Amino acid sequence: MPTDFPLHRPPPTRLTRRTLLQRGGLVLSLGLPQIVWGATILAVRVWPAADYTRVTIESDGKLPTQQTLVSNPPRLAVDIEGIELNPALKELVAQVKTDDPYIAGIRVGQFAPGIVRLVLDLKQEILPQVFNLPPVAHYQNRLLLDLYPSHPIDPLEALIQEKVRTPSKPQASGAPANDAIDQWLAQQRPASPQAKPSPALPQSGTVTGKEAATSRLIVIALDPGHGGEDPGAIGPNGTMEKEVVLSIAHLLRERINATSVNGNPLRAYMTRDADFFVPLGVRVSKAQQVQADLMISIHADAFMTPSARGASVFALSEHGASSVAARWMAEKENRSDAVGGLNFKVQDQSVRMALLDMSTSAQIKDSLKLGNALLSEIGSVGKLHKGQVEQAAFAVLKAPAIPSVLVETAFISNPDEEQRLRTLAYQNQLADAVMRGIERYFSKNPPLARNRTV
Repeated sequence: MPTDFPLHRPPPTRLTRRTLLQRGGLVLSLGLPQIVWGATILAVRVWPAADYTRVTIESDGKLPTQQTLVSNPPRLAVDIEGIELNPALKELVAQVKTDDPYIAGIRVGQFAPGIVRLVLDLKQEILPQVFNLPPVAHYQNRLLLDLYPSHPIDPLEALIQEKVRTPSKPQASGAPANDAIDQWLAQQRPASPQAKPSPALPQSGTVTGKEAATSRLIVIALDPGHGGEDPGAIGPNGTMEKEVVLSIAHLLRERINATSVNGNPLRAYMTRDADFFVPLGVRVSKAQQVQADLMISIHADAFMTPSARGASVFALSEHGASSVAARWMAEKENRSDAVGGLNFKVQDQSVRMALLDMSTSAQIKDSLKLGNALLSEIGSVGKLHKGQVEQAAFAVLKAPAIPSVLVETAFISNPDEEQRLRTLAYQNQLADAVMRGIERYFSKNPPLARNRTV
């Protein structure tokens, strides 16, 4: 096993006329469509995150690659064919951050004429996915290197770690003590397959009857739309949807984690808590794995004309979209996977299943109740685009048994609303309104008693 990957190939040995003719025949047999020499590198990007790190190389042509993974020390070598080393590729070295969970550093060199070698020195063992994407949206061809951990963190474990990192705010009178929450969370850590179901969360004080039956942790999945390679909508002044909705989600998480309903503590779980791309099916799968009681996907609307304004709330539909605009909106949001960069060839079967329409009439009915509660509160802080919850086939709302809604906070394509979305004051108002809507929903639809098992 070699101890390192050379960045440069030794000088080639002398080739005979017969060898050259044989190789020339091979080139001719491939034909022009299969040969992509002289591609130009347009941009390079690195997206570090706890879930995985992505390296993106954008070019004006498809880039054939060969890769080799070595475990000791862990590193990944990727040979990119048809290009020469240029300043854009060298920028990758400087883009690696010291806190990247997976990449310790990147080395790049001209391995041979027409072949550039990247060597990614790794901090841990990874499962790499290296694949090409054709041009889409504002991107040209992209070569993606996705570095996934060999032993990924379970979403429920991530929720536990979030509790450890984020101290709870003082609870209101009658709320369960923090040690009770800690006890429940500790009981949810992954255990052996034979582990018994975890008991319900204990509550401080004396609880009897129906109240005791529902005493448990209530998990709300917050889903900030887009992220990473997928910026979402972009306002006329350059505001990116992915950044605005992530900020609102963080503010809402603070409020959820400091709230209890009828003595039941609330805990927020974010499908992404930083700037990285999460496929739609993975978002749904994460909400299922933490056994979320609700799922709220947060977006900032865009339309073809800048005059459109107002917030909207959407639920899933069983019988087609409630309006032409709702159907257009769902189709636009469902294209996120193509823009963000999903490797469809290796997409996990469980993730594919999550996108199937397995939702029930009861789940959609509860989603409409949640949507109406949110809509009434959001309308108190800004204009509503529609006065009722709309419905369409949003892929991210297809989590079975989890009431799920998509909140379009405002039209980022409207200059006035874009400016409001950029302010912390308005983001706080939106977070307060959604929090009130959640509490309103639970006041009329108390969560059912159930034990959570991993």
